[in-house]
Amino acid sequence: MNPTASELATRLHDARLAAHEIQRLTATHPALSVQEAYAVQAEGIRLRESAGEKVVAYKMGLTSEGKRRQMGLNEAIFGVLTDRMQLRAGEPYRLQGRIHPKAEPEIALRISRPLSGVISADEAWSIVDQVAPAIEVLDSRFIGFKYFSLPDVIADNASSSDFLIGRGLAKPSHWKDLESWRLSFTAPQLLSEALGLEISGSPIRSLVDLSRLVQDQGKTVPAGSWVLLGAATPAVALHSGMRVSLSLDCPGGAGQRVELQAL
Repeated sequence: MNPTASELATRLHDARLAAHEIQRLTATHPALSVQEAYAVQAEGIRLRESAGEKVVAYKMGLTSEGKRRQMGLNEAIFGVLTDRMQLRAGEPYRLQGRIHPKAEPEIALRISRPLSGVISADEAWSIVDQVAPAIEVLDSRFIGFKYFSLPDVIADNASSSDFLIGRGLAKPSHWKDLESWRLSFTAPQLLSEALGLEISGSPIRSLVDLSRLVQDQGKTVPAGSWVLLGAATPAVALHSGMRVSLSLDCPGGAGQRVELQAL
């Protein structure tokens, strides 16, 4: 591993463990490339795995126009999620140990076969066996959680912190039109509402984009993994006592809800 990638990953790893924000990496390494940033991300995951964590999911980031405008960035990216990042439904989410957590509503898909090599939308849909609502908690390790570059975000594992996946719905063929699914995010007042088409123009495209991105990094997403497809709306800051919920509704009446209580 490139020693620079190792050093930068350790800097981010230590900042996360100490819940202490640090200066963006490109402030001291302005030439950091996207490819080098993914190497930092991979080293950060290796540090987590060496502490006993297991990769269980992947996430897509910067998939909506609202999110791109919020962050001042314009390209889809991916991050890696572990078992210790996965929250359990019904358990309170403790903000202690987080820097500046934000929640966002997402659609999650579970894949029944490995994701290896670039695939088409039809091929992507064929490997999905469950659809579920999900809430992702972001928590950048950088000062202010804004105004940083694409390599900074990638190196920081796409600002990943924690995630909660609701009960999955087995996927019948007539649910293929995820663009028309409605996401309603409340706390308890309505925070945002959007259709699935706000995620990359079509949520399944996030899975296609992930296939390309992981191939570029020489990776394979294992069968049984969940993939969070990216937020349809901008993230909202979490504070103690806040209860956020996401309703994911399919035309025709089928749907699911997931809720997160912050303490």
